[in-house]
Formats: sequence, structure tokens, C-alpha cells
Amino acid sequence: MITTASHRISRTKLSDPCFIALVTDTYPPEINGVANTVCRFATGLKTRGHRIEIIRPRQRKEIENNDGMIHKQVLGLPLLGYAGLRFGLPMLGYLKTLWKTSRPDAIYVATEGPLGWSAIKAANRYGIPVISGFHTNFHSYSHYYHLKLFQNGVFNYLRYFHNQTQATLVPTASLQHSLSSQDFQRVTVVGRGVDVKLFTPDKRDEGLRRRWGLGPPDTAIIAVGRIAPEKNLSLAISAYRAMAFNRPNIQMIIVGDGPELASMQQNNPDVLFVGAQRGEELARHYASADILLFPSETETFGNVILEAMSSGLAVVAYQYAAAAIHIEHLINGLSPELGNQSSFIRSAIALTHKNIDIESIRRQARLHALAHDWPNVIDSFESIMLDTQREEV
Repeated sequence: MITTASHRISRTKLSDPCFIALVTDTYPPEINGVANTVCRFATGLKTRGHRIEIIRPRQRKEIENNDGMIHKQVLGLPLLGYAGLRFGLPMLGYLKTLWKTSRPDAIYVATEGPLGWSAIKAANRYGIPVISGFHTNFHSYSHYYHLKLFQNGVFNYLRYFHNQTQATLVPTASLQHSLSSQDFQRVTVVGRGVDVKLFTPDKRDEGLRRRWGLGPPDTAIIAVGRIAPEKNLSLAISAYRAMAFNRPNIQMIIVGDGPELASMQQNNPDVLFVGAQRGEELARHYASADILLFPSETETFGNVILEAMSSGLAVVAYQYAAAAIHIEHLINGLSPELGNQSSFIRSAIALTHKNIDIESIRRQARLHALAHDWPNVIDSFESIMLDTQREEV
């Protein structure tokens, strides 16, 4: 175990500006929940007047950032199975030199790879408060990649990694309870938000729907996310085909990219694959659909659920993570029992029945999302980053 002296950031009030470093293997324009969340944290802190340094691997097609934050790009390698994503290499010497001359007031480590481990070691070396985020259930992915024998080893590493930090932030109380019961220490909940101005029903585009082969009364089913085994998209496609028996004028659209894209396109010619979408285009795709199918069983949260609800979609998602918090079954979405594939398909089919008021569900979804914009989440994150006292770990 690493022993460090207690340390508190010196400031007189919450609004006093501080220097905060965020260390992450992924950041926009990469598309995933971790990149989106870290960007939101960084932008939110910057808006509140803090000086922000982002340390991340150099991306393949690096773009110049004019966002007013300090970007330090380090060496990285492609992530196995995801050519578009990179993980940072060990950078202990670099970070010690960097932070010795320009010391942050606090450090947030978002990913658990070699770069994140180097950041924790360097922070502990200089007594800088360091907080980590548990964004991804990496240990659960082993089931989908035929690596089940490594699942316990991965989980033990994650526990050791996070227990070297002053606090581990998680998005839900259920995950907090689960990790705490398995000897993760100092686990704290910081939720997730949604940009209700970006993701809005007002972005609905009938021209886009026509390109999907749909008219105003027809139904667009959408799935959004990484096209990879752990996202369980084959279940979404099975549910779509079951729905089509009751509602023939229906089309499924899958938004995203990933290692299974080519094989899924080949095996599902009745499904439209439209690639990864960002920003306004992503918002337009959400709003132009009617129903989101989200069959993943491995999320720590699932930002897609709130984005779809904010866009006015009826969401079908398993009852855990974001869905357990935000979906009230048959009121603002449908939330079948986790892992029950038959129940998931039945819930999807229910949205084609005349006795289900899908328009009311969609309205209630939007109303619920309006109460979960990002500012309150950033307030919580800022408070933890600035107030947490350094403990021995």
C-alpha cells in the first residue's frame, strides 16, 4: 500500500479557481460514454473558471483543440479489437517531471490502463489529491471475448487500482453498493446528466426519415452505441423482427461503429447501419426515431438512455444502471428484468400494441430528462474534486 500525507486544497470558497488535471485514455472526437463524460466534466469545470489540463494518448487523426484547456498528448497504442481507440503507455517519468514543475491542485483519473496507473503513482509521489472514476465494467467484457478465465484477475486489478486513490466515483448507488461490498474503498456517487438543448424532439427530421424509407406514420427503431459483442445488439435485432409482425411499416436503424460492424451488416440486410454520428447529427438521428432498443447488460450507466429519453423516444432497456434510476416501467419507458431476453422482446413488442400509449411514454420521457441536465452533476463533481481530503491509501 502507498502511504501519503493528508492534503487539502487551499481555497476560501467553491468558486475559487484551481488547477485540475484529468487523465484519460479516451476523449472526443472518439465516441463512447467515457469520452463524453470526461469531456463534460472538463468543460463544466472550465466554465466555472478552473484551469484544466487533459492528459491523453495522441489520437490517430489529432485535431487542434481551441477549447481553452491544456491538452497534453502522450504515446499510445491501438486498443485490441478497436482500431479507432488507443490506450496510453506508462508515463510515470513524464508525469513526475510535468507535475513537479506545474503541480495540479487535484487529479482525476478516468481510465485504468498504464497511463492512469502512472498518474496515480505520480500523484501519490507528490501528495496531490487523486480521484478515480469507475466508468467501465471491463471485467464483465471477458464473457463476450472468450476470456472468462481472466475475469477475476481483471476485477482484482481494478479493485487494487481504485483503492490507491482518495475516492472512486461511480454513476449509480447500486454500483456503489456492489463495489463497496467487494472491498472497494471510498466509493462515491456522482450521477450523469444529459444535454437537453442538444437532445430534443425539436430535431426531428422528416427528410432523414424518408431516407430511411419511412413516412410520418411509420415507426423507426434505433439502437445507438459501439457495435461490439458486449452491446448485445443481436437481441435488439431479434426484438425488432418480433415487433415487425405487429407493425409492418417499421425499420431498424443502428447508429455506431465497432469490430462487429461488417459481420452484422452482412447478416442483417434488413437493418440500416448508418455509422457513427456526433453532435447535431446524432441528436437528429435520435429525434427522428420513435423507439430506442438498448439491450446491453454490461453498462456502468448508459448515457444513451438519457439521450434517447431527452429526444422523446420510448426506451426499452434492462432494469439496472441508468434504466433503474430513470425509467418508470410503462410510464416513461419499459424496463424488463436484467438478463431476461424473452422479457426484453415482449417489452419491445408491447410498444406495437394499441393498448400501449406510446406517445404518452415519449412525452413523459422528455419531461423526466428535463430535470437531469448536466449542471447539477458538474456541481457534485466539482465539490468532490475540490473538497475531498487526502487520506492514507
